[in-house]
Amino acid sequence: MKTTLKTALQEQFLAEYESSYLYLAMAAYFDQSGFSGLANWMKQQAKEELAHAMKYYDYLISRKETVTFAAIAAPKANWKSVKAVFEDAYKHEQKITASIGKLADVALDQKDHATYAFLQWFVTEQTEEENQVEDILHKLQLAGDNTVGILMLDRELGSRA
Repeated sequence: MKTTLKTALQEQFLAEYESSYLYLAMAAYFDQSGFSGLANWMKQQAKEELAHAMKYYDYLISRKETVTFAAIAAPKANWKSVKAVFEDAYKHEQKITASIGKLADVALDQKDHATYAFLQWFVTEQTEEENQVEDILHKLQLAGDNTVGILMLDRELGSRA
C-alpha cells in the first residue's frame, strides 16, 4: 500500500474515534440536561462510530500495515439547544462523508481496488448516517420550541438499541 493511502486510512481511523468522542460528549450534554432518550441515541451513535474505527483498524492490520495512534482533541461540550446539537451532528456527518469520499478517490487514483471496495461500505453507511440525523433535524424543526414535541422525540430516540 502506498504511503499516501496508508496515511489517509490512518487519518480516517482517527476521525472515527473523534466522531465517537464527539457523540459521547453530546450524550453527556443530553444526560445532564434530562433528555435520557436523546442521550441514548447519541451513546448508540458513539458505539457505532467506534465500530467504524475498528473496521479501519482491522483493515490496516489485514493489509500488514502498522496502526498508529494520535491524541484526540476534546470535543465541544455545551450547546444552546437540542436542535443545535443535531445541527452540529449533521455538519459532522457531512464532514465525515466528504473525508471518506476523498479517501475513496485516493484509493482509485492509486489503483488500490481492494481498498476502494472496502470503502464502499462506508460510502453507503454515510448516506444512512446523514439521512438519520437530517430526519431528526426535520422533526426538531417541526417541533420548534414546543416542549411536548421535543419530549416526544426524546422518548422515540430512547428506543434505539
